[in-house]
This record gives sequence, structure tokens and C-alpha cells, in this order.
Amino acid sequence: MQLACKVTGHVRYVRRALIVFTLIAVAAFQPAAGQSLVIKDLGALPGEYNYSNALAINERDQVVGFSITAAGYMHACLFEKGVVTDLGTLPGGSYSSASGINNRGQVVGTSSDARGNDHAFLFERGVMTDLGTLPGGNVSSATAINEHGQVVGSASNLRGYVHAALFENGVVTDLGTLPGGSDSGALAINNRGQVVGYSSTASGYAHAFLYDHGVMTDLGALQSPGLSHAQAINDRSQVVGISSTANGDVHGFLYENGTMTDLGTLPGRSNSNAFGINNRGQVVGESDAGTNPYLPHAFLFERGAMTDLGTLPGDNFSEGVGITGRGDIAGNSTLHAILWTREK
Repeated sequence: MQLACKVTGHVRYVRRALIVFTLIAVAAFQPAAGQSLVIKDLGALPGEYNYSNALAINERDQVVGFSITAAGYMHACLFEKGVVTDLGTLPGGSYSSASGINNRGQVVGTSSDARGNDHAFLFERGVMTDLGTLPGGNVSSATAINEHGQVVGSASNLRGYVHAALFENGVVTDLGTLPGGSDSGALAINNRGQVVGYSSTASGYAHAFLYDHGVMTDLGALQSPGLSHAQAINDRSQVVGISSTANGDVHGFLYENGTMTDLGTLPGRSNSNAFGINNRGQVVGESDAGTNPYLPHAFLFERGAMTDLGTLPGDNFSEGVGITGRGDIAGNSTLHAILWTREK
């Protein structure tokens, strides 16, 4: 994924990655009996751009993503306890984005290097380390890290194709593609070492995959032929992502025990996208009306029902990107990273 190196106007980063800010509770709703979720603005780095984006969360409610610096560059950031910390870039680089964090506080993402190429990085104990590329390749990116320090993402190979990759103990391993495919990318890894993502196929459609013990399995799609991407996996091997449907829309899905289930949409909306799942099987993402303006709302899917998480007051956009075991949710508003926390 190529990141914009400098911002010259308002930006909106889509998934499809210092200064103290006070976490201010601004809205609440009732997702379950006896509990409410309070939405909090996580702020941004100082400067005229006033923009941030969350991409991942760990069980300590440490959120990572990026923000725009005063100079107009995208930098990887950590959002924690009201503090927005700029993680910088690889030596000589100008831009970066953080897309994964484990419970040890190890952060992974993508940064430009001195030559302007994107490289996967690991940030820990204040140091950003280049994770390298496949032999003969010149670009890589990291999207997720598990509790064992295994990192996944993608990397270009000698032939110039981008493949899903595993970064472990200084070695970059090519995970290959589905049969007949040329390109792939890994988006998540669980603590069992199972990897999910997407790969092109012989039919020309990108499909979600599960990689386990050296074997890449095609998870199919909600319709055939159709497109799908797997975007998260929990330790119970439940997979969530997005797939095209028979009516031409795209819907979030849950894949388990060999079956892909359509999660549907929020009432009155036509599209959805599932970005995260915890070990309790709670799913978060976004759902929109499929019209212009886009204006999706974040959702929580549990016990077969999809709940609208709402937005910051005065805003009309939200998305959920990750969820902890206790149900705290990281996401985004129009301008800032946000966090929903549970209060009894």
C-alpha cells in the first residue's frame, strides 16, 4: 500500500495506519443490558490539519494508527490515556502509519525509507526497526502482530508481484497465493499463527483466504462468482471481512466451521464491512447506505443483531476497526480517531 507522503488539504484515509489531549465523554448508548458505551475523541497531533485515524487496538486500550503532523506528513501514532504520541518514521523516511499492536505494546506498520520505498516496521521500546522485504523486492508493509511477535503483511518479490508475507525472527516468508493467483496480502494473524487476507485467483476475482500450517485455503464469497477479503481472525478461528453479494452490494461476513454467513446491514442501509472480531465473537465494522455522500455508521454485531454505535455529536460518520475482549472499540469519526469504552 502506497501512503500519501504529504498532505496538502483535507484527507480521509480509508482502510480498505508529543501532545496531551483530554478524553472527553460525549455520547452513550445501550448495546446490552446493564452496560453502555461511551464514545471518546482521541484527538490528533497539533497543527492546521487536525486529523487522525485509528487502525488497531490491544487489550490495554492502546490504540494505533496515524495523524498528520504540523508539517503536513502522515506519521504513525499511539493513542493512550489522553496522549497522542508520534512514533516517527524509519531513518530518512517522511511518512508512516501504524496498523497493528499486541498486548506487549509492540507496534507494526509501514514507513517510507530514505529511498522513498515503503517498508514494514516494528516499533518497540522507542525504536522503529525495518523488517525488510522478500529477496529481490523493494517494498513491504506490516498489518498485524500477534502475542508471539509474529508479524504479517505483504512484500514484493523478485518478479515484482506483491504477496502475503510473514515477518519472524529476521526472516521474511512468502505465503504465496491461491491457485492461479498472482497477488495477495495478509491482513491479520491470531495467536495460533493462522493468517487471513486476500488473494487473486485463477478466475480473476480476489478471495478471502485462511493460511494455516503452510496451506492457503480459499474461503469463497457470499456469491459465486464474487469478491471477498478477510480482515480479522480471533483465536477461535472465526474470520470476518467483506464480500460482494448477489444484488451487487457488499456485506460484512463471519466465516466459521466452513461456512460464510452474511452479517447484513444496519436498518435502511445497503452495504457493510466487518473490520474486527474478539474472542467472544463480537464483530465491529461500518454500514452505509451505498449512496453519495457515503456516511457510514460504526456497528457492533453480537448475538445475531447489528447495533448502530452512533457518532460524535454533530458528526455524521463513524467506523469501528477493532474490539477488545471486554468490548472496548477503536474507530474513527470524520476527523479523529475515537474510542468506545464500556461503563456499567
